[in-house]
Amino acid sequence: MAFQVAVVGGGSWGTTVAHLVSHNAETKLWCRDQEVAKSINRKHRNIRYLGKHKLHSGLRASNNLEEVISTAQVVLMAIPSQNYRGVFQNLLGFLRPEIPVISLAKGLEQQSQLTMTQLMETESPGRPTGVLTGPNLAAEVLAGNATASVVATNDQTIQSEIAKIFSTDTFRVYTSNDVLGCELGGAFKNVLALAVGMTTGLGTGDNTRAAVVTRGLAELARLGSAMGGMPETFSGLAGLGDLIATCFSPQSRNRYVGEQLGKGRGIQEVLEEMTNVAEGVVTAPVVSELANKYGVETPISDQVTAVISGEITAADAYDVLLLREQRPEH
Repeated sequence: MAFQVAVVGGGSWGTTVAHLVSHNAETKLWCRDQEVAKSINRKHRNIRYLGKHKLHSGLRASNNLEEVISTAQVVLMAIPSQNYRGVFQNLLGFLRPEIPVISLAKGLEQQSQLTMTQLMETESPGRPTGVLTGPNLAAEVLAGNATASVVATNDQTIQSEIAKIFSTDTFRVYTSNDVLGCELGGAFKNVLALAVGMTTGLGTGDNTRAAVVTRGLAELARLGSAMGGMPETFSGLAGLGDLIATCFSPQSRNRYVGEQLGKGRGIQEVLEEMTNVAEGVVTAPVVSELANKYGVETPISDQVTAVISGEITAADAYDVLLLREQRPEH
């Protein structure tokens, strides 16, 4: 019997990963929307989220969760962080306790402040879990551009096998033991991409963007290390790598939202016109809360939170950061 993988979540990233994994394993994709599933099965395209990008001919999709999950040997979860728990609870009834679940999400649950693997541990204690993260823009992966990613798992016996599921000639997968650090890097960088987008919307230049990325990385590493992540993780693919891609690519949803805020638009107006989720919007307040909890300064993230909440404008945030007291870099 061929190795079977279930991907849960038919958005742009879930569909892209399902396409990728189809090169190595029999893959089924769960889509909430029946029309999206039909599009994938009949036309080998996810027209709603990925336009005319051609998908692997062997990929099959369904809106029946039990059908997708029941025979899987590995489950990949591409569900936004705020909906993750509900979907995970729904699939547990179809899933044996030894089946690994790998998160593809890059966010924190707002109410609990948990990462997705921490969330899964509360719902299914002892289950092998992990995360795939890194600078992975969906359109570039589909185009076959060279891409590097990192898989981190809490069960080292399955780490290399999980990595093989994703690996292709153009998708290179590294492994890590730092599950928490990899998840935090993926979540925090979305907040910083909002900040970089705001500077772009305000009309500033590359010097400003470089400063925000560099000082933002320092915030990310300080808070991530205080929470238990390994410092070196934040200078790797899950930290700096993902931060660069998300902050500078025009494909980045979070950068786009930030840019629109910088131009003076309201957050609800921007979000209502989007089909995909910008995780940084809900993650920013959590980052500020965690920074306060761990006693870590995160001035850029705090200003992003204030803009999203409507307390100040992006222009106000820019002025506040410029007026901060100067100090040694390290």
